[in-house]
Amino acid sequence: MSVLVFIESDNGNIKKSSLEAVSFGAGIAKQEGSTVTALVLGLVEDSQLGALGMAGASKILHAKEERLNTPSIMAYASAISQVLEQTGATTLVLAQSALATPAGARAAVKAGAAIVSNVIELPVVEGGQFKVKRGIFTGKAFETLNVEADKRVLVVKKNAVELKADGGEAVVEEVAVSLSDGDFVLKVLETHKQEGDVLLPEAEIVVSGGRGLKGPENWGIIEDLASSLGAATGCSKPVSDMDWRPHHEHVGQTGIKVSPNLYIAVGISGAIQHLAGVNSSKCIVVINKDPEAPFFKAADYGIVGDAFEVLPKLTEAIKAVKS
Repeated sequence: MSVLVFIESDNGNIKKSSLEAVSFGAGIAKQEGSTVTALVLGLVEDSQLGALGMAGASKILHAKEERLNTPSIMAYASAISQVLEQTGATTLVLAQSALATPAGARAAVKAGAAIVSNVIELPVVEGGQFKVKRGIFTGKAFETLNVEADKRVLVVKKNAVELKADGGEAVVEEVAVSLSDGDFVLKVLETHKQEGDVLLPEAEIVVSGGRGLKGPENWGIIEDLASSLGAATGCSKPVSDMDWRPHHEHVGQTGIKVSPNLYIAVGISGAIQHLAGVNSSKCIVVINKDPEAPFFKAADYGIVGDAFEVLPKLTEAIKAVKS
């Protein structure tokens, strides 16, 4: 038995969520008495590969096929399924994302494997059973499955397991994959990427604003707080619908789902669609002047007060601590 982990990168840099997936895979391998192999597709800087070993991988397979430099769900699925067969891995782990999730699903079909999505805890492997806990109903409930298939694909949510950095050096090998023109029938014509110091999907801290900010001209207090924390900024759906903020900042069920260590919601009432996009956050802080705002029920900490009074004082306090 062995564990294969798909590594997702952006502009040659390995995503933190993929490093978490390696640590997740290492947790499975420890229970099975097996090893972890990381699969890297396309262009990734050599200087990045060392982090995979520290996260728990003992081997790194790097497919340097030039066409894989541009992410493609179909091509990635084909490459992943081929490496699954070559290595004989019984478990494939992927960090949940817009690219990895569908690629993992297609790879599962090609490999005849069972697939479990929204995995939130390390599986329990004992007595011939492989029990996996996953979130269902947009995180409002959980279920535990016993995966009886010989091969399984696990799609893991961000922060499902602590990122380890106590591993060692991993052996790096090139791996060949055979890709056909049919793997590239969908072509990327152009890409528009979110810009900024901290990108929302990968952020450890997120500060979001809602209609309680009263207008786009007041967003400075959100940006000041985010800057003091080294955080990304987000917003509720009504805010993006009114063009107060760009749509790539929309957090929620129909926007970007986030799983930061800290999520701060300012002037957001807490509609169910918004909660579904943030309920994987480790800690939620709600600031709202309405004590009956539904968001308070989901909060770890709450401040009942006017955002225009609370945020400047909070930002000032954070800057004072950091200085």
